Amino acid sequence: MDAADWGALSLLPTLLVFALAVATHRPIESLLSGAVLGLLMLHGTGFVTALAETSLDVLTDRDVAWVILVCGLMGGVLGLLLRTGATLAFTNHLAARVASGRSALLTSWVLGIFMFVDDYLNSLAVGAAMRKITDRFQVARERLAYVVDSTAAPISVIIPFSTWGAFFGGMLVANGLAEEGQGLSTYISAIPYMFYAWAAVLLVPLVIWGVIPSLGPMRSADRRARETGATVSPDALHIEAANESIKPRPGLNPSPWFFVIPMVALVATTIAADNDFLVGLYVTLGGMVAYVLARRWLSLEDSFTSIIDGLKTMVEPLAVLVAAFILKEVNDDLGLASYVVGSLTPVLTAATLPMTVFLAMGLVSFLTGSNWGVFVIILPIVTALGHNLGADMTLLIGATLSASTFGSHACFYSDATVLTAQATGCTPFQHAITQLPYALIAAFLSAAAYLLIGLVYA
Repeated sequence: MDAADWGALSLLPTLLVFALAVATHRPIESLLSGAVLGLLMLHGTGFVTALAETSLDVLTDRDVAWVILVCGLMGGVLGLLLRTGATLAFTNHLAARVASGRSALLTSWVLGIFMFVDDYLNSLAVGAAMRKITDRFQVARERLAYVVDSTAAPISVIIPFSTWGAFFGGMLVANGLAEEGQGLSTYISAIPYMFYAWAAVLLVPLVIWGVIPSLGPMRSADRRARETGATVSPDALHIEAANESIKPRPGLNPSPWFFVIPMVALVATTIAADNDFLVGLYVTLGGMVAYVLARRWLSLEDSFTSIIDGLKTMVEPLAVLVAAFILKEVNDDLGLASYVVGSLTPVLTAATLPMTVFLAMGLVSFLTGSNWGVFVIILPIVTALGHNLGADMTLLIGATLSASTFGSHACFYSDATVLTAQATGCTPFQHAITQLPYALIAAFLSAAAYLLIGLVYA
């Protein structure tokens, strides 16, 4: 059966993933179960061989390898910062200037804005720096995770000198939406229309100040932290143990600047390398090792042991991400993205196209846990629809980027969700379910804005 023939049945593997995730709160098992179901649909009794081949395809994919290297090296950077005591020094420096849980969360939000160059850097660095500070004020880790995640991918989308700007600018050129060399400028012109990214970032202070109240599962997490002092849920104690496994070397008293300068260097070197975050990581980590050895803070063996220990803390989130990539490959073969978009095509007009693109692509990104991958698949379809209907292409670019941001932000097993959960000390399910009401508020506001502006432009 061809991918196009599966129709609504292409939804079954992802529906199974969500059902199991809600029932078990275990992302890896849920993702692999959905992938196996999809492979059974595609290959029947040959599903085991297909699983082996799909796994190899995923692990040899350049983009997946990039994610594994970036996450591993970022874990190494944090491991070195933890072992030298730099993270603790920075945390203590901030703690002396933070007087309440609300100001701690606002500080997290501001730090996230400055870490704009990559959402992985944003989630991991800010989460590592702020979790102990928010603990002092009995702030649930789920609430910290919401603030960190809502300022990670969204801010990397809004500020174009980031890995998101580099990737999506290139895709705009590849799909004929920008002239050669004009991808970034076209991307910048669409930033005012990236409504979800703006809404997600600007909702954060409203939630912190209580203008938007604690909703649903977040209310339960807040009550647990406030009444029992358990900022970390019992289900996430293994994650907290992994985060706390690297101890500062006794006798070292580094300046907080040893945390700040590597972060600034990472942003600067990434921008200098044409927004290649992997290059920035190699340069920054190499410089950190050289400095630590020159100051004789750590031996060569201790330095690399700390880096490897940091990488080990990333093993579980990386396992979730690899399982999510396997599910994405299966969903691609089943034609999930094409089915969802194709189902909505007959009812499209130029006025409703921006809203429909946001909703349809956002749904696909949410279901699959893929944001960049879905953009690659759907952008040619969106481009063709926009030209056929005479829609404003800049507005459509903003809608597609907003949809990718929503998927990254809201999905239970997206890279942003998994890494933010790891950095802040909660499980991916706990983070996703407590964040979802706020993500849906931002999505509703964005959809309404796309409908209104689509009607005006039409």
